[in-house]
Amino acid sequence: MKKKLVFMLVGLVVTMAANAQFEQGKKYIGSSLSGLNLSYNGTEKSSLGLQAKAGYLFSEDFMITGQIGYDKKKDVPAAYTLGAGARYYIVQNGLYLGASVNYMHSNNNYDDFMPSLQVGYAFFISHTVTIEPEIYYNQSFKSHSDYSTVGFRVGFGIYL
Repeated sequence: MKKKLVFMLVGLVVTMAANAQFEQGKKYIGSSLSGLNLSYNGTEKSSLGLQAKAGYLFSEDFMITGQIGYDKKKDVPAAYTLGAGARYYIVQNGLYLGASVNYMHSNNNYDDFMPSLQVGYAFFISHTVTIEPEIYYNQSFKSHSDYSTVGFRVGFGIYL
């Protein structure tokens, strides 16, 4: 009986602490690293991608985001991205679904609008700092076989 009571109290505290993380009005800043042979598309050699993201929780569980990014692939010109999107945090446990639209420009005069879907998890390592592994899919309509990408990235986030 004592174990059940302690287990229920711990569960209640964890649930209450998680609910406080994704409340309306919080701001978010983050960065992530992708590539390192953890993604795939038709032009993929070895690559390194850096992304910076900012967001605002406009209601419980819903965040709007803006991001900029830089991707460098071996033997292919660098690509720059600018995008906007949204995240939905599922049941306040850190699991999130995301969707965005990104404008990509490459130094070889390639421009593309790419919708993207993400599934990730916000692991809180302190009250405001997270480690965020994420699986993503970027869809290219202009050159599907070369630029559509499935990948994995790891990021850090700060909830203010």
